[in-house]
Amino acid sequence: MRSYLCFILLLLGVLVFCEAQAQDDKKALANSSAFSTNPADSTPKPPVAVKKDTLKKHNPRIATRRSALIPGWGQAYNREYWKIPLVYGILAIPTGLYLYNNSYYKKTKFAYEALFKAAGPDKDSTDLPFIDPQLKNLSITSLQSYRNAFRRDRDYSVLWFLLAWGLQVADATVFAHLKQFDVSNDLTMEVTPVFNPLTRTPGIGLTLNLKPPARKPVTVR
Repeated sequence: MRSYLCFILLLLGVLVFCEAQAQDDKKALANSSAFSTNPADSTPKPPVAVKKDTLKKHNPRIATRRSALIPGWGQAYNREYWKIPLVYGILAIPTGLYLYNNSYYKKTKFAYEALFKAAGPDKDSTDLPFIDPQLKNLSITSLQSYRNAFRRDRDYSVLWFLLAWGLQVADATVFAHLKQFDVSNDLTMEVTPVFNPLTRTPGIGLTLNLKPPARKPVTVR
């Protein structure tokens, strides 16, 4: 009789333990996100965000191409707008010299050819009245010298214009590269005395320490 009673008590204990374990499992499942009764918790969570660098890198090639196409466009890409008037001012000087020299080159050339015809065997003086009034008192030798000088200066003005154009392209390229150059306080320089064991002479050493650049701000999408 006692054996049956012990068996019944043991069976009841096992049932109570299993029931308690089942209740604990139900509570754990209820607190989980998959079986949560809260609507806010039941909403699907977004996937893991990928951090992307939203800062657009400054490309020196773009500055070079733009300044090569249109003067000042590369400076505008570098956000150096104050340089644009300087660029056009520098380009305007050889442009003005070209127009001035080309105009007087044509005048002196026409006057020289008119006097040459008038002094030739045909004595053709039909073009003499059309000579510029400022050039009528000049001799044919002086007109030839002025013609050559104005032609030379006109050709030089073209070279100066091309040089000025190339300088503004170089300026845009160089300063586009410097946009990414670290000029902050992370740069440290130290001057220390050193001793050369080979020559057994003292000297001065220059140490330049570059700290790792700070990470750029990123946004989470």
